[in-house]
Amino acid sequence: MGIGMLAFQAAKRSKSLAGRLWAVQQQREALGTNGGVWMRAISSSPARETEASAEKRTPVGGARVEFPKPEEAFEVTVDGHPVKIPKGLTVLQACELAGVDIPRFCYHSRLSIAGNCRMCLVEVEKSPKPVASCAMPALPGMKIKTDTPMAKKAREGVMEFLLMNHPLDCPICDQGGECDLQDQSMAFGSDRGRFVETKRSVVDKNLGPLVKTVMTRCIQCTRCVRFASEVAGVQDLGMLGRGSGEEIGTYVERLMTSELSGNVIDICPVGALTSKPFAFKARNWELKGTESIDVSDAVGSNIRIDSRGPEVMRVLPRLNEDINEEWISDKTRFSYDGLKRQRLNEPMMRRPDGRLQPVTWHDALEVIAEVTQQVKPEEMVAIAGKLSDVESMMALKDYMNRMGSENIWCEGNGMNPQADLRSEYLLNTSIVGLEKGDAFLFVGTNPRVEAPMVNARIRKAVRAGHAKVASVGPPMDLAYDHQHLGIGPETLIQIAEGRHPFCSTLASAKYPVLIVGAGIFERKDKDAIIAAVDIISKHAKVIRNEWNGFNVLLLNAAQAGGLDLGLIPGSGSKIGIENAKFVYLLGADDIQVDKISKDAFVVYQGHHGDRSVYRANMILPGVAFSEKEGTYENTEGCTQQTIPAVPTVGDSRDDWKILRALSEVSGVKLPYDTVNALRTRIRAVSPNLLRVDEREPASAWIRELKPEFNSKMSPRPFTNAIDNFYMTDSICRASKTMAQCTATLLSQK
Repeated sequence: MGIGMLAFQAAKRSKSLAGRLWAVQQQREALGTNGGVWMRAISSSPARETEASAEKRTPVGGARVEFPKPEEAFEVTVDGHPVKIPKGLTVLQACELAGVDIPRFCYHSRLSIAGNCRMCLVEVEKSPKPVASCAMPALPGMKIKTDTPMAKKAREGVMEFLLMNHPLDCPICDQGGECDLQDQSMAFGSDRGRFVETKRSVVDKNLGPLVKTVMTRCIQCTRCVRFASEVAGVQDLGMLGRGSGEEIGTYVERLMTSELSGNVIDICPVGALTSKPFAFKARNWELKGTESIDVSDAVGSNIRIDSRGPEVMRVLPRLNEDINEEWISDKTRFSYDGLKRQRLNEPMMRRPDGRLQPVTWHDALEVIAEVTQQVKPEEMVAIAGKLSDVESMMALKDYMNRMGSENIWCEGNGMNPQADLRSEYLLNTSIVGLEKGDAFLFVGTNPRVEAPMVNARIRKAVRAGHAKVASVGPPMDLAYDHQHLGIGPETLIQIAEGRHPFCSTLASAKYPVLIVGAGIFERKDKDAIIAAVDIISKHAKVIRNEWNGFNVLLLNAAQAGGLDLGLIPGSGSKIGIENAKFVYLLGADDIQVDKISKDAFVVYQGHHGDRSVYRANMILPGVAFSEKEGTYENTEGCTQQTIPAVPTVGDSRDDWKILRALSEVSGVKLPYDTVNALRTRIRAVSPNLLRVDEREPASAWIRELKPEFNSKMSPRPFTNAIDNFYMTDSICRASKTMAQCTATLLSQK
């Protein structure tokens, strides 16, 4: 309550003239008046006012603005400072460009405008009432004032209403310390409230094993509702009731089944939606943040790993407009608890009775070196796992080559990958470029499961109203409208021959996009499938000077880097694991270990005791992505690096260092002792892998020189490359949270 209002009420209650005069005098002093004349608390000279108005302000958060049509740009004034903005911006965005941060709860730059929290009220000249800046378009010559008494009083009133029913849960709320309501109530709220009525309470909703709800804290900003319907593409959340009975919930009792559901935790401005696995674990000021990248899929989402001591406490997204924007998948966000379970922490050797016995590093390397001397080079096989970094794959390739073997490949790429042209295995359009596509054809891929961030980009193009999507493969739910053309290669042949109705859609598209799933790498007729897709791309003019719409969506973090390094079996030496006498598995857990010969010696180097450990004769403990500095290349060809966030576990070592030590014991010493020397070797093989945070596009015109392939396709239909989204690698399979998701969410789907 303001001082002037207190004085007015005191004067109204007083029946004496002295009381009225005292109240009027108090009101004048509060308003800064003297006999009806306005008095300035702080005076400034005209020169200083001119200097302040000419001062250049920095946009909030270092934001940059593009002027697609410079002739339509105009100027507005924010707190006396002129700023030039493009047409179509709101008052709130104009204020941010002028360096003024406007408080908000419901507004989010990636969601539609709701305008229902009213916290962003500002004063606009010639407007009788405060204006909601998030929903008001900026007009030429508009004079906006953000720090006037009217705007401040309006924000205090809005904050008072928001806190009317908000519980005093701050000491036990997981949002404490990073809560927008806390911060803005301190900055823009009043020091007291007038409501003494009983606060309302709302029943908590069960959204599944990932998102914890305390709906009494909800302020009905509807961010979660808009995210679910607009970005995630599910209609699980909505606003129910009216007035004081209004609440967020599910229309019927059900769980939130989206693979992006965890992002509602980040966008919730209060503690209504928090992380269930992270509940009551730590405060944000206790955590150390480390910027890194995700390796659970081939997208390479930018993340921040928050740790306390030797333990990873949570994973949050980092902003990267070109890759993941500010979202991450649930697998990226919640599988971190697998980093502390089923870890390998010391070398072990299998005894004749089948039991594993701990050994020293020296003894383990000596045994492996002795075995390699008794095996012919052509009987040696090495397979790099889906989580392997570029440095370890380079060391593995050099070690095998020096041992005389060329039988090396990367998990998921198959025995005979097409690695001659980079455009054969990259997402050539780029992730952000998919938003321009107006006709999409999926061949044997389900991007919602294989790469949720890529699927979110395609959904943006569909929601914009200009994209049509069709798929060839098993039926699937992509979270947006699409046309299912067929399940097998015969449909692909019809499109290639121009006999399918969807051919006209591709031919008339300005930016057609073809996306082939990496699951076809395991098929024997993959060359014929790629040849059919090449024919379709030529007819639809998918590849042009200014546009390359041919794409391959990879599944794993190591695939692109392995193909760039040439991890493919050499010509004339392609033997499978069933004929090998020595098998070196660098974190490869998804191979068919039952095909390995019983008399073969198997070395498993990795960080988790997963599937391949049960067949290994020797186990060498490596480090996980959160414990090392490693280089990865994502599906679009962008190179990124992980940064160590926590110390290594037990006696584990960096993967490339293990291979370097093994080479010396084996008598084929590798010529590098430091990571910089190793990267010098990588530069000689594939220099693009050292251009961190840069995307190296593949040359599109080279595909025209590719010879035609006339093999026949198998009639076998396409299958799902990933059956369980929550169980795709050794970290996820060790995660208790991912096991709960498998048990609850997949059963509901």
